[in-house]
Amino acid sequence: MAAAGSSPSIVEYFGGEDGYRCGYCKNETGNLSHGMWAHSMTVQDYQDLIDRGWRRSGKCVYKPIMNQTCCPQYTIRCQALRFQPSKSHKKVLKKMLKFISKGDVSKAASEDEPMDSHIEDAVACDFAYKGESHISQSELTPLSEDHTERVESEEKNTGETKEEVNVQKVESGCPQICTDKDTPVPGEPSRSTKIVHAPPKPGKGADLSKPPCRKAKDIRKERKLQKLLQNQMCTLGGSQLQTDDQVFLLQNSKSKTNQPKTIEDFVFVSLPDDAQHKLEVRLVPVSFEDPQFKSSFNQSAALFAKYQMAIHKDTPSDCGENEAENAPNGPECGYGSFHQQYWLDGKIIAVGVIDILPYCVSSVYLYYDPDYSFLSLGVYSALREIAFTRQLHEKAPDLCFYYMGFYIHSCPKMRYKGQYRPSDLLCPETYVWTPIERCLPLLEHSKYCRFNQDMKAVDEGRIKDLGRVRVLHKRTIMPYSVYKKGRKGPSDEASVQQYASLVGQTCSERMLLFRS
Repeated sequence: MAAAGSSPSIVEYFGGEDGYRCGYCKNETGNLSHGMWAHSMTVQDYQDLIDRGWRRSGKCVYKPIMNQTCCPQYTIRCQALRFQPSKSHKKVLKKMLKFISKGDVSKAASEDEPMDSHIEDAVACDFAYKGESHISQSELTPLSEDHTERVESEEKNTGETKEEVNVQKVESGCPQICTDKDTPVPGEPSRSTKIVHAPPKPGKGADLSKPPCRKAKDIRKERKLQKLLQNQMCTLGGSQLQTDDQVFLLQNSKSKTNQPKTIEDFVFVSLPDDAQHKLEVRLVPVSFEDPQFKSSFNQSAALFAKYQMAIHKDTPSDCGENEAENAPNGPECGYGSFHQQYWLDGKIIAVGVIDILPYCVSSVYLYYDPDYSFLSLGVYSALREIAFTRQLHEKAPDLCFYYMGFYIHSCPKMRYKGQYRPSDLLCPETYVWTPIERCLPLLEHSKYCRFNQDMKAVDEGRIKDLGRVRVLHKRTIMPYSVYKKGRKGPSDEASVQQYASLVGQTCSERMLLFRS
C-alpha cells in the first residue's frame, strides 16, 4: 500500500467482458471478473474497495461479476472479537502445542481445508495478468503544481463554474487514512421474510446455519443440576426456589475451568523448559527497506517456489509489494502489506501474506513447507491471524474484523470459511453485511443471491456524479468533466461509468483513473 503522504491511488481499469477458466468448477470460460491494475493503492482506498466486493492479488485488483460468473464469490469477514474456536480448530491448536512441546507428529490427514487464498488468486485474476500494464513510470507522475494551476485557469476562462472545472493539485490528491468512520453494522433481511433452514445435503459437511454442538459432558452436568434443583423443590415442602435463583445456580454450576478456551489460551500458553521445538511468529513489512524482510527474502522466496511446485505443480519459471503506512491512532506496526513469518527452530516453514487496513486484517495468501503439512498450517495461521486482529484492536479500536477473502457456496470444498464464526457475507447489490446464518438458506436455492431482503434498499455508495471522477491524463489530475470536454476520438464514457459504479462515488473521487 502507498506510504503516507505519497501520491494517491492510481489505477487502470480493464473491464471484464471476456471469460476465463474457473479454478473451482473447471469451466473454461465461466469465470467473469472486472479488473484493475493498481500502480499505487492507499490502505483506505483498498479498505473501501474490499467493502464493495473487490480483492487484490499482487497489483491486480478484481471483482467477480456476481450475477454472471459460474461460481459467485462472496466477500466474507469474521467478527474477530466474538470469535470462539470450534472443536476442529482446537484440535489443530492442540496438535501444534504437542508438536512444539513434545515433538509429537501426527501424520493423519487433516479434515480441515487450508485457510489460504491461493486458488482464488491464481485463477480469478488470469485476465488481468494477461493485460498487465506496460505504462512507464513517467506517465504516472503528475506534473508540477504550476501546470495544473494553468490548466485550471484555462478552464475557468470558458465560463464554467469552479466546481466543474477544478483540476486537482497534487498535494490535495493525497487521501488521508480515516480512523473515525463508523464501523459497518451487519445488514439484516426483512423480518417479514420467512427463512427456512434447509438440512445439510449428504457429503457437504456440517449445517452451518445451526449452532455448534455442545460437549456431551456439559449436557450431562446441566441435566444433573436440573434434577438436583427438582429434588430440592420437592423436599422444601412447596417452598420452591425462585426462578432467578435457579438461573444463578445454573450459571455458576460451570467452574471456571470448564469455560470455553480462547485462541489465546492455546497460542500464548507457557511451554516447558525442555520443549522439543521453538516456534516464533514474526511480522515483517513488505519492503526491501526493512532489514528483516531483506535478510529473510531469499529463504522466503525459496519456500514460496517449493510450495508452488509441490502443491500447484508450477514450474520454476512460474515462481519467478508494497510498503507499510503509518497513521496516528493506528497499530504500532502501521498499515499496509506484511508477511507473518512462521519460524520453526530457526527456519521459515510458512508465510502468511496479510494486509493491515483501517478496519480489518485481510488474509491475502499463505504458502508453507509441504514437509510440515501435518500441522494443518493453513488453519493454524488463520487462527493466529484472528488472534493478531484482536491484539491490533487494543491499539486501533476500529480494527476489529478478519477478512477471509471469498466464500464460494457453489464449491463445497470452499465452504470451510463459514466455520469461522460469527461471520458475515457481503450483499453483492447493496454492499451491506449479513450474518452468514441468514445467507445459507438463500444460497441453497440459488448460487447468486441478494442478501439484503429490503427490496427498496439501494447501494448507498453508488455513483451520483460522473463528472467528479478523478482522472490522470497526460500527467495532469483533473475531474472527468474536464477530461471529457478535451477528449478526442470515440467516447469512453461507458467504460468510465462502469468503473465508477463498481468502485463507488467515494473511491472514484479519491483514486486516479489513468487515461492515455
